[in-house]
Amino acid sequence: MKLKSMTSVITKSALVLAACASLNAFAGTSAPAKGVTPTVEEGGALFDTLGATLEVGYDSRYYFRGLWFADNTTWAGTSLSVPLTEKLSLGFGALYTSTVDTLVNTAAGEETLDYSELDLSASLTYDAGFAELGLVYTHYEFFDGFSGTTNPTGAVGTGELNMGGVEEVGATIATSVGPVNLYGGFYYDFTIGASYAEIGADAPIAINSWLSLVPAVKTGYGFTNYYTVLGTQQSGLTHVIPSLSAPIKLTKSAILTPYVAYNISLDTRHSNNTQDSEFFGGVKLGVSF
Repeated sequence: MKLKSMTSVITKSALVLAACASLNAFAGTSAPAKGVTPTVEEGGALFDTLGATLEVGYDSRYYFRGLWFADNTTWAGTSLSVPLTEKLSLGFGALYTSTVDTLVNTAAGEETLDYSELDLSASLTYDAGFAELGLVYTHYEFFDGFSGTTNPTGAVGTGELNMGGVEEVGATIATSVGPVNLYGGFYYDFTIGASYAEIGADAPIAINSWLSLVPAVKTGYGFTNYYTVLGTQQSGLTHVIPSLSAPIKLTKSAILTPYVAYNISLDTRHSNNTQDSEFFGGVKLGVSF
């Protein structure tokens, strides 16, 4: 990557993080005037919190379910959880991702890849006691098209998988066994008529009151033709991705999380990724309201 591009990445990421930090600072209550003791009314609010989260982040490589999409991506997302009953909640989410600088090799030489994506989701989560069960519907919008692979004989974003939008429904489960959190999901893609399953685990380790280390691992399995190209293996394991993150609690509502991960391509990803296996990393800032 050119020095100018790297400077742009760092500058844009710093501006995004600074903006969110400012948002968090101004979200607080104004300081009371001198000599005045504010009166706090217990139980005077409709909700203890809004159940909303705002996040921004940067990833050096963008892998989704073991499949490479772009490099040097910045993103912003928000989520909202609305309790319907003591055990059932309704969720909404939105996430926008865009590449700052992605260079790819094609038959015409090195080219710059334009990539941007918007994900919109709605979900229901039920606390069954032994686990949290979820049902989620997601729309993925690919503004620059998505082919799932770099076509060696043409431009990026062309070929048999090229599409502008995807509709997906999924069922999820999350539970914990001692200090280990376990989660899994099964998803059906209506656009291509294929399914995907994944399982994962993490084990947070508290270092002190504001810092934790979270080792994690995730793997997946694609059925029939889950984002593969003809001539490659159509069903099988997609990837294994071990990672290590370090959530840093900046304030009661703001958490900064840097991470490093290693994507290992498996059966259905060997021929569909630009790199078979590699390290990548990033950072995100989350603010809860």
